[in-house]
Amino acid sequence: VVDAERALDTLNYTQIKGKACRIMWKHRDPSIRKSGAGNIFIKNLDKTVDTRTLHDTFSQFGNILSCKVSMDENGNSRGFGFVQFETAEEANEAISKVNGMLLEDKRLFVGPFIPRGERESANGERRFTNVYVKNFPDNVSDDDFRKVFENYGEITSCKIMRKEDGTSKCFGFVNFKEADEAKKCCEELNGQKPFGGERDIYAGRAEKESERKEKLKKKYDQIRMERLKNNQLVNLYIKNLDDTIDDEKLRQTFEQFGTITSAKVMRDKDRPEVSKGFGFVCFAQPEEATRAVTAMNGQMVGTKPIYVALHQPIEIRRQMQAAQGQRQNLLPRFQMQGMPMPQMMPFTRTAPPGAQGVFMFPGQMPGQYRQPFNNRQGQYPVQGQQRRQGGANYNAQQQQARGQQQQARGQQQQTNPRQQKGAVPAQQPQRVPAAPQAVPAQQAAPAPQVPPSAMSKEQLMALLVNAPPAQAKQILGERLYALIQAEQGPLAGKITGMLLEGLDNSELIALIDDAEALRSKIQEALAALEAHAQQQQAAQH
Repeated sequence: VVDAERALDTLNYTQIKGKACRIMWKHRDPSIRKSGAGNIFIKNLDKTVDTRTLHDTFSQFGNILSCKVSMDENGNSRGFGFVQFETAEEANEAISKVNGMLLEDKRLFVGPFIPRGERESANGERRFTNVYVKNFPDNVSDDDFRKVFENYGEITSCKIMRKEDGTSKCFGFVNFKEADEAKKCCEELNGQKPFGGERDIYAGRAEKESERKEKLKKKYDQIRMERLKNNQLVNLYIKNLDDTIDDEKLRQTFEQFGTITSAKVMRDKDRPEVSKGFGFVCFAQPEEATRAVTAMNGQMVGTKPIYVALHQPIEIRRQMQAAQGQRQNLLPRFQMQGMPMPQMMPFTRTAPPGAQGVFMFPGQMPGQYRQPFNNRQGQYPVQGQQRRQGGANYNAQQQQARGQQQQARGQQQQTNPRQQKGAVPAQQPQRVPAAPQAVPAQQAAPAPQVPPSAMSKEQLMALLVNAPPAQAKQILGERLYALIQAEQGPLAGKITGMLLEGLDNSELIALIDDAEALRSKIQEALAALEAHAQQQQAAQH
C-alpha cells in the first residue's frame, strides 16, 4: 500500500507520449464512478492550467477520485475540466468556495456536472454559440455573409460550405463569441430574407450529426407507432400465396369481407416480377378483418392453401415466440385431457313433414334429436372449466386407475370367460390418457382472464384472431350463450349448441353484431325443438 501511494503521488499526471496519464485507486463497484455523485464541472480555465494544477487547487476540499482538463488533438487546453470527489458533500463544499474565484487572472465557473442528455431540461433552454444557416442564394460571397451577421455580435468564425468547383451549397455556419448574441441572431434572422432571393433563410443552433440522427429516429419511430396504432386489428398478413397472385387478385379475393384500404403482394427487390409468396391486406374496420381471418385461413387460393392472420410487428412476434418457448419447456411430461364436448354432425335447414324452416341432422330421423351438450339442460360449458377439471383430478384418476386394475384382475379369476350377449364385461384396467399431439398449424391460445361474455367488442375480436378455429368457436359460444340466456333461459344451452354446429365462425360473429338476425336464428331453433317434441309425442301414441 505504501508503494502504491508513493507511485500515485509521484507519477500521477506524468507525460507519456505527449499526454498526461491519470492514476487512481481501483473501485470494484462501478456505480460510484457512473452515478455522477461528487462530480463537478469547471470552465473558463486559463490555457496554462493543466490537470496537475487543477488537482492541487481542489485537493484541499477532499479525496479526489478523478481529475481531468480537456485537451484538443494538439494537446492544448479547451478551457474546461472535471473533478470527481469521493462524496457529494466534498463536491458541494468545493463549488461553494471556488465558484467565482480567480485562477490565473480568470474568474472560474464551478458547478455540478450535468450529463449531456439532461442539460437542456435542467437549464430550461440550451445555450449555444454556433449557428447553422441555410436557404440563402448561391451568389452570396463570404464577405457579404459575414457582414450580415456582424451586426449581432463578435464572430469568431464564419464559413460558407462550397462544392469542389467552388459553387455554394447554400448553407454555412457562423460562430459567435457569446451565446446571447447567437440566440438574438437566430430570433431575428430566422424566416427572413437578408440576402434577397425567393426563399426565407433558416437560422438555428448547429446540431451534431448524432443529434440529427437521434431526432430523425424519434420522428420515424413516432410515425411508425402511429401507423401501427391506426392499423391495429385491421391489417392482415397472408402467406403461402400462389405465384400468379398479384395485388389486384389479392384485393378481389378479400373484398367480399368489407372495405379494403390497401392490398399488397411483396415482391423481390431485384426481380419485381417474382412474388415472395406473402402479402398484406388492410381493412377499414376490425370486424371486417376478423371475418376475413375466420373465413379465409386455410382456404385454397389458386393452387395453395393460404395462411391468414392478424399482422403483428416483429417486436411483438419475438416476444410471443420467446414466451411460447418458455411455456413449452415448462409443460409437464404427462398432461390430462379434460372431457371434450361431443362432436355433432352439422345440421341443415331441412323441414320434416308438417314443419317448415326447422333444423335437422343429416342421417337422423326426426325423432332422433340429440342434445348439443352432455350437460344438464340449460347449462353451457364455460371456457377453461374442462381444463381445470382435468388438471385438478390428475392424481385421483391415477389412484382410481390402479385400484380398478387390481379389482379387475380379481374378478377375471372368478368369472366365466364366456359372457352372455349384451352383458357388461369385467372392467378392464384403465390407462391414464396420454396428452394429445399438438396441432402443428396453430397453438391453443391461453384462456382469457375476463370471460368472453363480459369482454368488449375489441377484446373479443382480438381474442378470436389469435385463437385456433376450435377454440374460437367455443369463445363465440360463450358470448352467444350469454345473449340467448337473457331471452330463452333454460333453452339457451340447446339453442347455442345448434347454432355452433350449424354455422361457421364468420356467421356467428355476424349474429353477435346483429341482434335481429340472432332473434331470427333463435326462432328457427325453437321451431326445430317444437317439431321434434311433436314427433316424439306422435311416436308414443
